[in-house]
Amino acid sequence: MKVYTYSEARQRLAEVLNTARTEEVVIKRRGGETFSIIFRKSKKSPFDIPGIQTRATTKDILKAVRESREGFTEQNAED
Repeated sequence: MKVYTYSEARQRLAEVLNTARTEEVVIKRRGGETFSIIFRKSKKSPFDIPGIQTRATTKDILKAVRESREGFTEQNAED
């Protein structure tokens, strides 16, 4: 277990978080309060999303993106 004072933890936050990956970290405040830092590994990436079934080809998708960008450019020219 690694113990930091509040001031140490604030100044060395990256170190505190890295330490918490491998061992318990406790932060003590001047008034005697103690807090534990717990590392929680995320179960999966927020970018890990299910795909969708579509008949659109890569060419169709690129055409749609190109058309939307052209409309966005035209809209900005009007402003």
